[in-house]
Parts: sequence; C-alpha cells; structure tokens
Amino acid sequence: MRPYVSALALAFILLGCTATKPQKNMTSLREEVLQELRQQKGTFAVAFKDLQTDEELLLNEHESFHAASTMKTPVLIEAYRQAHQGRFSLSDSLLVKNEFKSIVDGSPFSIGPQDDSEQELYKVLGQKRPLSELLYKMIIQSSNLATNLVIEQLDARKVTQTMRELGAKNMQVLRGVEDGKAYQQGLNNTTTAYDLMVLFQQMARGKTVSPAASQEMIRILLDQKFKDVIPAKLPKEVKVAHKTGWITKVRHDSGIVFLPDGRKYVLVLLSKDWDNDSAATAAMANVSQMIYRHAAR
Repeated sequence: MRPYVSALALAFILLGCTATKPQKNMTSLREEVLQELRQQKGTFAVAFKDLQTDEELLLNEHESFHAASTMKTPVLIEAYRQAHQGRFSLSDSLLVKNEFKSIVDGSPFSIGPQDDSEQELYKVLGQKRPLSELLYKMIIQSSNLATNLVIEQLDARKVTQTMRELGAKNMQVLRGVEDGKAYQQGLNNTTTAYDLMVLFQQMARGKTVSPAASQEMIRILLDQKFKDVIPAKLPKEVKVAHKTGWITKVRHDSGIVFLPDGRKYVLVLLSKDWDNDSAATAAMANVSQMIYRHAAR
C-alpha cells in the first residue's frame, strides 16, 4: 500500500526544501571562499551583504586592519555632511599646499609626489582648487595630497564621530596620510570589514547625509581608477562604486556592486601580512567573482 501524503504535508515539505536552499547555498559559498583564501599566507576579512535579501557572508569581520586609503571614504562622507550643514560649499576653494602638522607634536611634514598615486596636484602648489575637485581626486586616484588638504579642513575627530553615528563602531580616523611620527607611534587609521560594510550599506540606501548626497558620493566612487580586486573578474556591465587601499603588506577594496537588473550588494575585502601582493590580489578578485556568481544566481 502506498504511503499517503496529504496536500498540506506536501506543501510543508516543499516549503522546507525551499527555505533551506539559500542557507545551503551560503554554506557552500562560505566554504568556497575559505578554500580560496586558505591558499594564501596572511589574514583576510570578508563582509558581503545582499541589499535585497539581507543575506550576509562574514569572515573575520571584526578584525582590525590598517585602513590604508579606505579611510578616504569616511572623509568623503564627512565632507558632504559638513557641506550639508552649511559649514562650507563643495564649490569653495582650498589653497593647495604641501605642509601639514603631525598629530604627535605639531611638527611639519610634507608628502612626496613619488609616493602618491596622483601627481598633477603637486603642479599647482600655491594655487586654489575647488573642494569638489579635491574630493574627486582623493577617491578615484587616491590622492594623498588631496586627502590631507581635505581632512585638515574637516578635523579627523569629527570624521570618526560621524562614523560612530552611522554605526561604524570600531573604525578610527586619527589623521591624514604620511604622518611618519604618528606611524612610528602606532597612531594609525584603522578599520574593520564590518564597519566598512555598514558605511556602504548606509550609502546604498541613501542614509549617509541625505539621499541626494549619497547618490553624489556613489557617482564619484563609480569612477574609481583602480580595479584589480572587486571589479577585476566581473562582467563589464556590472558597475562597482568602490574605494581601494594599499600600503606595505596591506591591500583592500570596499564598495557597492550594482547588477544590471537593479539589484545591488555591498562587498568588503581586506588583507594584511601576506607574502605575495599579486597572489593576494588575485585571491581577493577570485572571492569577488564567487560572491558575484552567488548574488546574480
């Protein structure tokens, strides 16, 4: 005699299979990502959030990393916040100079153009440039000189305070870049993958400063020139609004990925203490591709 299964029971069975499928997919993705990263020496962190389903993949998400140039995203947000408050206009101009004060003792230091990924700004020392131009160079070309000019205008303490208000509880913005005395004393900008995920999630949902300001910041981030991690192995029609960061034995990428059908997700990939830069970069690009395939399924 055939076992009898009621229509209601069958519905529950099918519902159960459907409900567990996303979890199984995420478990599989997690193992795939771990397998890729285990091949590299060093420490890696991953924070992925699907903004439609709220599905997350978090690995070492609260591990603290030297922020490198990912700190320029908080600086961008704070600049828009202060402009929104009427403290200045983004069309206002700042004097381009190359002398800054160390947070340790106020002694002067400068930035060498050979250590900067953008050199054009050094050709206009003594002239003025709009704040909007400095912010753009700070993000898309990761200009260190532009960063220090902007952060001097904003006050690093206010940047960190705003990050706390947005939900980034462990990120620390203490200073601009190339402050050698501060570096020697361990006074560095730090971040976690989780905090960067929180910031980009807020931005993607129009909650950093205002919906209009969030969209303006996204438009800048979409023009990012350095594309060797998150976008590296994604289809060309996929757009990424992101900010990278790198110093010795540190390489990061973080941002919002926009799928052609309108869906989007946040992805943060951080790394430190690896032996081979190109291998670590390739591994993170592979992880980005894995997550894209999962999100686009």
